[in-house]
Amino acid sequence: MFTLEQIYSAHAKVKSGADFPAYVQELIQLGVSSYSIYVENGRTEYRGNHNFTVTSDAQYPLMAVAPKGDKHKLGHALKIHQQGQTDYLTFCRQAAEAGVERWTVDMQKMTCEYFDKWDKVLVKEKIPAA
Repeated sequence: MFTLEQIYSAHAKVKSGADFPAYVQELIQLGVSSYSIYVENGRTEYRGNHNFTVTSDAQYPLMAVAPKGDKHKLGHALKIHQQGQTDYLTFCRQAAEAGVERWTVDMQKMTCEYFDKWDKVLVKEKIPAA
């Protein structure tokens, strides 16, 4: 089983979206099978084997999530974040402005899906190899 402290230690190494694939690999080694980040406040639910779940507290003050998803705005935010042009909090703010309610990373499928408030997938990405 993994702990929030182990996850935070792995996350501390992430400086931009360019570091994301290595972060995912480290979480897999810890036993995380998927996680969901709720953009409104950064609360994250990490899931592992046998229904094991660990949930973090809010990570930042509340952000208003746009009522309608905009996949083009999200696509631009993702592109510049993955190029290392924005930090994590900036990306979260841009995701909120694009109407992202949460994103879910699935380590078995190696995908990251961004959902709006109506549980509609705005963008689905394959996670590149580290």
